[in-house]
Amino acid sequence: MTRFLPRAMIDSPDIGRHWPVVVIGGGQAGLSTSYCLQQQGIAHIVLEKHRVGHAWRNLRWDSFCLVTPNWQCRLPGFPYDGDDPDGFMPRDEIVAYLERYAAFVDPPLREGVTVTQVAEKEGGGFTVETSAGTATADQVVLAVNGYHVPKIPRIAERLPDTVEQLHSVDYRNPEQLAAGEVMVIGTGQSGCQIAEDLHLAGRRVHLSVGSAPRAPRQYRGRDSVDWLERMGTYDVTVAEHPDPEYKLRHKANHYMTGRDGGREIDLRRFALEGMQLYGRVAGIGQTGRMDFEANLAANLDSADATYCKIRDSIDQYIADQGIDAPPEEPYQPVWQPPFEPEQLDLATSDITSVIWATGFAGDFSWVHAPVFDGNAEPMHRRGVTAVPGLYFLGLPWLNTWGSGRFAAVGVDAEYLVARIAERVEGPAMCRNAS
Repeated sequence: MTRFLPRAMIDSPDIGRHWPVVVIGGGQAGLSTSYCLQQQGIAHIVLEKHRVGHAWRNLRWDSFCLVTPNWQCRLPGFPYDGDDPDGFMPRDEIVAYLERYAAFVDPPLREGVTVTQVAEKEGGGFTVETSAGTATADQVVLAVNGYHVPKIPRIAERLPDTVEQLHSVDYRNPEQLAAGEVMVIGTGQSGCQIAEDLHLAGRRVHLSVGSAPRAPRQYRGRDSVDWLERMGTYDVTVAEHPDPEYKLRHKANHYMTGRDGGREIDLRRFALEGMQLYGRVAGIGQTGRMDFEANLAANLDSADATYCKIRDSIDQYIADQGIDAPPEEPYQPVWQPPFEPEQLDLATSDITSVIWATGFAGDFSWVHAPVFDGNAEPMHRRGVTAVPGLYFLGLPWLNTWGSGRFAAVGVDAEYLVARIAERVEGPAMCRNAS
């Protein structure tokens, strides 16, 4: 087993030496890996492009909060340590939690180091080129999630210059937008929560509704996450799930919110309160006219079908287990679209801002190893790739629903570190890279 290096040994600006393990990424995935490596006594370094908590601190809007209850925050050796386990941490508390975890782990961490290339070495191992020097490693963990490049469709180029455009990653609060009405495109978790943020601030919101499902918040006396945890839903692996692997890893998350103590997001209720809903954007004309698919009613019905399916599964669990839980009335939609909006002329409307809540793409172009499919997406089994010593961690559905979240990233880290330990031979001490 290799010796763990104290932090003093990596304080020099030069990291150009050999490391038994290089962990790329200093978020919850990288920190979890470091904790598990330390438990095994395996020498390593953690390289973080920015600083711990960067994505939570700098890439979330002001009112952002967790969608899952705080008790699901269970990083290795460090479960949620606050006084509101059933609450939902807002952005700044999430950052503080992660900073406390970093202090607890005390990893051999280098912040402000950009990894520009990871490449296989002839004969085994890897070369890791960084902004602070070139290192070599026996094994490398890519703990950098898969949300790297904001996706905005090319049709955005057709919008009038008078309309401000931004991706959801750049949205902070309603005050940053020009006066006027706002179009939000996309109804995953980000799109729905940003639309709600604007709606609660009194802004007139237009929302293009996609096919993302929704979920109940509280049901029959408990948060639905609590019920699903008890039911073992979050323990189902990719291999066991009925959906195909590719579809599962690209499936939109169920929308709801943890805001103000947690509640459901019902787009139909928003419509009753004045929000204008549309189907998917089908195209944008040269004059700025936005065309919509005639699928608003179908998308709302599909989201509700998932919502009801989750309630039904909880009902069945309660009945099977003989649990005394208060009954609830069957779901009834509060609004139906009176028609399918087909067009909207942005040039003559009062819309001054468009927010593209259209997701992200991964960018692993800096990883030079045959571990990607024809769509440039990572190929792995529970984070282990076909290239010996190269691993992924923190990706959505790496193994289970919680793999990319605080809930189960630690479980995945423990599994990968066990695989890393199997490959460690003798006291491989750090040495100068060659």
